[in-house]
Amino acid sequence: MITRATEYKKLEELYKKSGNQLYILYGRSGCGMELLLQLFARDKKCFYYHARNASAEEQLHQMQREIEKQYEVNLTRDSYDECFNRVKSGDASKLVLMIDAFDRIVKKDPHFMESILKLKARRLYPGPVMILLCHSSLAWAHKDMATCLGDAMAKVDEVMKLDDMSFLDVVRAFPEYSVAQCVETYGIIGGVPDYLNRWNGKKSIKENICNNILRPHGYLFSEAEDFIGSELRELSVYDTILASIASGHEKLNDLFMDTGYSRAKISVYMKNLAAFDVVEKVVSFETGGWDNSKKGVYHIRNHFVNFWFTFIYPHLSDLYVMSAEAFYETYIEKELDTYLQQYFVSVCTEYLQLLNHVGQVPIKLVKMGTWVGKEGSIDIIGQNAQRENVVGICSWTEDEFSYGRYEKLLVQMKKAKISANVIYLFSAKKFDAEIEKLAAEHAEIVLVDMTEL
Repeated sequence: MITRATEYKKLEELYKKSGNQLYILYGRSGCGMELLLQLFARDKKCFYYHARNASAEEQLHQMQREIEKQYEVNLTRDSYDECFNRVKSGDASKLVLMIDAFDRIVKKDPHFMESILKLKARRLYPGPVMILLCHSSLAWAHKDMATCLGDAMAKVDEVMKLDDMSFLDVVRAFPEYSVAQCVETYGIIGGVPDYLNRWNGKKSIKENICNNILRPHGYLFSEAEDFIGSELRELSVYDTILASIASGHEKLNDLFMDTGYSRAKISVYMKNLAAFDVVEKVVSFETGGWDNSKKGVYHIRNHFVNFWFTFIYPHLSDLYVMSAEAFYETYIEKELDTYLQQYFVSVCTEYLQLLNHVGQVPIKLVKMGTWVGKEGSIDIIGQNAQRENVVGICSWTEDEFSYGRYEKLLVQMKKAKISANVIYLFSAKKFDAEIEKLAAEHAEIVLVDMTEL
């Protein structure tokens, strides 16, 4: 079971602070928020309310009923002031008030936040209270939350986002898997806790794909489009754009030519997808070789959405008439390694970030990125405050990292007009003898294989 140990520890530390606090906690659906809240509340005096999709009046009545039930009281006035005046811990301990899906309330009733602020200011409940307002709408958080809350936003002590789990978390979650299998799992479903909890570490990658994704009863069979449709309307437009990106149309003009949508329309829909953490615009790491780089390309950021639109969406009819195993062998098996190359780069980048965090990189990096060239790229560039660089290149598909791959990196560095204090060469398998000899003779060339990862 994937749990959010880091976030749990932080909430415990915040709980121990004196006085009243107000926090907003949010993350995408499936981020493990519910389990985190359950674990945090288990040894505390807590009132939890999950907001409904309801009118303002019905919402208030539902909360009133739950307060009356939990505290065995009768509420005589229809107001959130009355609700928060009757919650209590029963002793000197701090009360935790959790309102989940609170966006459903504030969108329709401005009095809710007024009462929340009174509660924080000890105007309703005299005892110490920790208020957690939670929701699972990324698009609303990025685009509308601050506007909807207005002046109340300034009274929020901290906004915390539950990001997807890291590759290191995936490795910890599947002790039975090799590092390579963890990379495959990470590339296919990403770091979404609910997805990871359904993945069986005792079964092969193929079995998990067939059971979870390709069979109609699988947990992820319709998840990609359900996830997008949970917050975005006009699913046909979003699917068309995502399918186009997955097929290799990464620039705005390419998408315009492929989809037939206007550039202005594509830009609007891209902003919506970006607010939902589904796509991202990748801007090449700034170097002297600007003329040789691409000026911004779109990638599908969400791992599983990318997998679905790369392998499943183009062959959707066959998904319904072929067996899961036959579909996998026909459309996924041969291309999976090529697809996973991009996620091996992500894993290697995380590795360098961890090394940098503990001071194991020769220069202290302050920013990292990718140089996206017109004719080839540099997988990883890291730079310190003095603009000194480390670069990295990652090989997932080659049986051994060849000297020729290293020479191609040098060509790309020349096009990017950068030099490097250290060059990291990452291989999913092994290095050829010439590369090993080169690294033995030059301390600035560092070889990293799966054992290190």
